[in-house]
Amino acid sequence: MSDTVVMATAALKEVQATFDRIDPGVADDLASELAKVRRIVCCGLGREGLMIRAFCMRLMHLGFDTHMAGDVTAPPIGDGDLLLLSSGPGDLLLTNAMIQLARRAGSRVIVVTAQPDAPDPQLADMIIHIPAQTMADDMGSQSVLPMGTGYEIALLVFLDLVAVRLRELTGQTMDQLRAKHYNLE
Repeated sequence: MSDTVVMATAALKEVQATFDRIDPGVADDLASELAKVRRIVCCGLGREGLMIRAFCMRLMHLGFDTHMAGDVTAPPIGDGDLLLLSSGPGDLLLTNAMIQLARRAGSRVIVVTAQPDAPDPQLADMIIHIPAQTMADDMGSQSVLPMGTGYEIALLVFLDLVAVRLRELTGQTMDQLRAKHYNLE
């Protein structure tokens, strides 16, 4: 077996171990919350932000009024809206500021995190716990995945599963989603 296969097997086992510890109903819970709001603003920093951006695009394919925080086309957030924010380490100055701004505007807040007892998630209306390694707890780790990669991979897979549940909840077909896919490529 090549080193790549050995490393990939170890990485996939780490991600599987994360999903083994996730509350089995949490994807349904998040999908239900997202289906109830007027507008969804998504936020995440760094590589987590890339995972959240992918989910934001999937929400658009599903027909939701969804935007990335900080984009110049993002409208204001307020009552009836939701800030969906990833804060893997759970204690970041910028994400904390975003949560406080959304709360001040009257928006609900959901924080996805690996550290549910940290300051950011404690400000949320709902906490989604993805029990994976982040940079907050990687010192001395034997993980094959560097820094927060385990969390980021689990976040991407988890959010795609939420999108599947939302498609089922809204009764949409894959053809309906494809019809909303970007076509200038």
